Formats: sequence, structure tokens, C-alpha cells
Amino acid sequence: MALRLERRALPGSRRGARVRAIAESAGTGAAAELRAPIDIPALIDSHPVSSFQRWILVLVGCAVVMDGFDVQAMGFVAPAIVHEWGIEKAALGPVFGAGLLGMLVGSLVLSICADRFGRRPVLIAATVFFALCMLATTAVHTLGQLLAMRFVTGIGLGGIMANASALASEYSPHRRRVTLMMWVSCGFTGGAVLGGAISALLLPLGGWRAVFVFGGVVPLVIAALMLRYMPESMQFLVLRGRRLDRVQQWLRHIAPGVPVDAASRYVVHEAKQDGAPVAELFRGGRARATLLLWGINFLNLLNLFFLANWLPTLAVDAGYSANVAVAAGTLLQVGGVVGTVAMGPLIDRVGFYRVLVPVFALAVLTIALIGQPALPLAAMLAAVVVSGFCIVGAQPALIALASSVYPTTVRATGMGWSLGIGRAGSIAGPLVAGWLIGLHWSNGALFVAAALPALLSCAMVFCMGRTGFTNSATVREGERA
Repeated sequence: MALRLERRALPGSRRGARVRAIAESAGTGAAAELRAPIDIPALIDSHPVSSFQRWILVLVGCAVVMDGFDVQAMGFVAPAIVHEWGIEKAALGPVFGAGLLGMLVGSLVLSICADRFGRRPVLIAATVFFALCMLATTAVHTLGQLLAMRFVTGIGLGGIMANASALASEYSPHRRRVTLMMWVSCGFTGGAVLGGAISALLLPLGGWRAVFVFGGVVPLVIAALMLRYMPESMQFLVLRGRRLDRVQQWLRHIAPGVPVDAASRYVVHEAKQDGAPVAELFRGGRARATLLLWGINFLNLLNLFFLANWLPTLAVDAGYSANVAVAAGTLLQVGGVVGTVAMGPLIDRVGFYRVLVPVFALAVLTIALIGQPALPLAAMLAAVVVSGFCIVGAQPALIALASSVYPTTVRATGMGWSLGIGRAGSIAGPLVAGWLIGLHWSNGALFVAAALPALLSCAMVFCMGRTGFTNSATVREGERA
């Protein structure tokens, strides 16, 4: 059988009516040309979330959980390494930076690979790669070897979030897409929390190497499950004209009542992009949205990593006890989890900009309040929780926002580059804060300065909402004749 691919303009019918027409015509007439093409996004939107789709979300969510675990693993084992090797704590600073730099490189490179070769193979390969690197780290004996291994591990980790989020987006109905994507992204924080518990259990039993063994073996199991059970994005396959027989098989799981066979045709509301993936981010009216996304991600991750890295230390410097300092760091992450869970359904209901603009505006106030010396303890901790809600909780929303801006053919690239540029902010945040602390800035001044990136993020999100950006409405069909 020959494979023919066509492109045509999208008709102006409403999505719901289009789905009904597809379902009716697909069951009548033997000849393929008498059937209306099957609208894959509309079909997903018009059906309840199936167990097949939930299983996909669980698999990519597990990958994100281990992403969070392995990113934070170095922080959990650092004291044990310092004790065993007899080195200064400051000597591990470049090791932490190497991991973040590797993640930046992985985000930029592997996202492009995903838009060329597919989300599934790149996500599985990245998971296997960082798992093997975690296992190999158990064999290091010098600081230089550890630094090199954290860099290459970071490359693999950098390919997880964008690809997992892209698959979650492309298998989720529009009405719940942001909610489901943000729940998947929440696995990163869950992995960090899990890492603390697992490390506390394993460090007394097997030392720091046992933590890396756990962080290597579990992702290999997840990768095996993904290899066996996880599908490729159907939109990606239709746009590439590949494996339409698998699309037919997966659609039966999602919409069992819709007749699908070898003669079926499929449509996706996009055109195939033929240019370089990164260049495509600036075409089709997307240049302004791309630059704004990069800026927002950079500023938000700068703020997030400043708060996550320096908040406990600055709390002690302000005269609070070590227990209060630890509680402040924990409450920041708790607020982030609550924000992630709460914002998803709200964004699905009222839109990104009506949620993110007030969220970042609130963050300006609460971050500035944290460092004020006259603030009562309860008020300070409340400001920390709300800041976590706004800053940590908003990061998954920014990933989902990038997913909504870019078409399927460059979605992973768009999301990966937004995260990659943002990770430059995650490196800069702690460094800038350390520099300002070295200049003897007061806590009050430091947190007022930290509120400025949130203010700029608020302004950028507002500007992005004013762009009125929409993807061009074109369709590509995959037809077997």
C-alpha cells in the first residue's frame, strides 16, 4: 500500500461538530475517499480520559519523579562525600554548577532531537543515559571525576521534562490539558521529597553510593516500562507520515466507538515545518512570544533557585533557629506543590494570563516581605508559603504555556529551549545572591532585589497576553490508499 500525505487549509467548523461528522462518516462507505478524515486532536478532546492515556501520564510522571530525585541527589549526599573525602564544603560548589550546566545543554540539544526523531525514543534514551551515569558515579574517587559525571548526568536529565511534558500535552484533552501537564510536572518536586526520604534510609545502610545506585536502577526499570508500553505522539507520527498503523491501534484505546481501519485518514491542525527547529521558533509570528517565554523562564528560575538555595541560610543570619530555617525551606516547596495543583484547573478554566499575571504580582509583595526585620515569625513563614505558591508553583505553568504556543513539529524544541534558557537563570540566581551577600547587603535589601525578577516576569506575562498569538490553522493528512 502506498502512503500519501496531503496539506490543506483547516475548515472553519466547530471542533465538536467536526468530531461527530468524523464518527458518522467513518462508519459508512467502503472507499477511503468517501470518509471524512479522523481529526485526532478533536477526537481526544471529545472523549473522556481513557485508562490508556492515564497509563501514559503515569509513565512520563514516573520519569519526571526520578528526574527530580536525581537532580537533588547530590545535595542529599554532599555531607557524606565531604566527610569521606575530607574536602571543604565549598569544593562541591562547581559540582552543583556542573549538573545545572549539563541540564542546560541537555534541554537545548535533546529537545531538537525529539522534534526530529520523536518524543518517545529521546525520552527513553535520556532516561537510560542518566540512569547509567548515576550508576557510573558510584565508581568515582576524585572531585574532578565527580564533576565530570554530574555534568554528563545533567545532559540526560535535561531531556526529561520537555519530552515528558510534550507527550502529556499531546495525549491530554484540551479541557484538562494544563491540569494534567502540571500534575506530571509536580512529580519533579515529589522526586526531590522522595530523595530526602530515600537518602535518609540508604545513607546509614550503604553510604552515599547506595543513593546513586537507587537513582540508577529505578530509572532503568521505568525506561523498560516505557519501551514496552509508551506510545509515540500520534500528532507527531501523522505529521511525519510514519507508522500510521500504530496510530490506528492507539486510537482504538482512546475512542473505541469510532471505526478505525487501514483505510482511515488522519488530520492534525498544523502544517509540517521544514526549517531548522530553532529557527521555526521565530517564524509564524512566534518571535515575540519566544523571546518573552525565554525571559520569563530565566527570571522565574533565577528567583526559584535563589530562594531554594539561600532562604535557609539567610533565615539563620536573620537570627532564626536552624529548625525555623529548615522549616522555611520546606514550606517554600510545600507552597510550590499547592500552587502547581491549584493553578492547573484554574488555568484550564480562565486561561494562562488571567492566572499568571496576578500570581507574579502577588509574588512581588510576598518575596519583598520575607526579609523585613520587623515581620513576625508567623507572617514571615506565611510569606514564604505564598512565595512558593507563586514562584515554584508557576514554573510548571510556564512549561504548559510553552506547549500551547508551539505546534507539534517544534513543540519539544520550544519547551526545551524555554527550559534551557531558564536554567541559565537557575545558575545565575545563587551566584548573583552570593555576590550581593558578599557586598554586605541586608536581608531586607536582598529580598527586595529578589522581588524585581517577579515584577519583570509579571510585566512579560502581561505583554505576552497582549500579543494575541495563535498558531496558523493548517492540516496535514496521512492517508493509506
